[in-house]
Amino acid sequence: MPDRKPAFIIIGAVKGATTWIAHQLRCHPDLWLPDAEPHYFSTEYARGEKWYAALFEEAPADRIVGEKSADYLAHPEAAARMAGMVPDARLIVQLRDPVQRAYSDYCMLFRRGMVKDDPRPYLDGKRAAQSRFLEGGLYGRHLNRLLHHYRRDQLHVIFYETLRTSADKVVAEVCDHIGVRVHMTPQALSTRQNDSASPMLPLGLRRFLKPMRPVLDPLRANPVFSRLRASLATPVHYPPLTEELRAMLRDYYRTDMLVLQDLLRTDLSGWLSEIPQGAKVEARGTFARTAEIGRTP
Repeated sequence: MPDRKPAFIIIGAVKGATTWIAHQLRCHPDLWLPDAEPHYFSTEYARGEKWYAALFEEAPADRIVGEKSADYLAHPEAAARMAGMVPDARLIVQLRDPVQRAYSDYCMLFRRGMVKDDPRPYLDGKRAAQSRFLEGGLYGRHLNRLLHHYRRDQLHVIFYETLRTSADKVVAEVCDHIGVRVHMTPQALSTRQNDSASPMLPLGLRRFLKPMRPVLDPLRANPVFSRLRASLATPVHYPPLTEELRAMLRDYYRTDMLVLQDLLRTDLSGWLSEIPQGAKVEARGTFARTAEIGRTP
């Protein structure tokens, strides 16, 4: 079989619910995506084209293949690398209020035990301007770089907040962008992915069990093992995002959000001022769609 290359790529943003939209597309009978994120055009580029092509070998011959790697959007070299290999690919980017996205990214690593319990050193622009937590939300900068390599009509932008009220519309528009018939699985639409509220095993126990994961992971589907794990899991209590730090983040992103607003020809006043629950992002261009802006962490 000749090498197969993705016809569509979900490129980010990290913590923008890209896992959810990828799950919807995996349920589509005409599409196929690898289970794991390849990260080829970002951190795994040295593995080479043969390695990347091999990821799609299991796809049925009648399926359109794609992939999801949420770090492509913010990676400085990913856009040029993608354009060099898949210049005709349809790109999908999902954006979330950058302040909420940065805090959610911090919470993800806190959940994994990779950061300390004070978010300020990681989210204060004066102390951590080059950190992944802040860089990931500079959408105006990242989309401008992307559009040096791809036409505007190849890029479809959706908003994280839209999923609250219009999940079916999001899926329909993504299917249309890829060029396949609209297909929705009701159960998949209501399924949360990477739920940060889910209980977890205590961090110390997770670290102790980490070397045994190759043996333990296949047992997750076992009812007895699942009940034992559930009995030991506890809710994760995240360090709060203070109003002071929230305001600092809002100021940090303000200039870039204005760039993004002009680029998308979209009203981002809800993000700019963090208008309380219910404020709208009104789309007037080909990129954006109406979105509900909330304060969900």
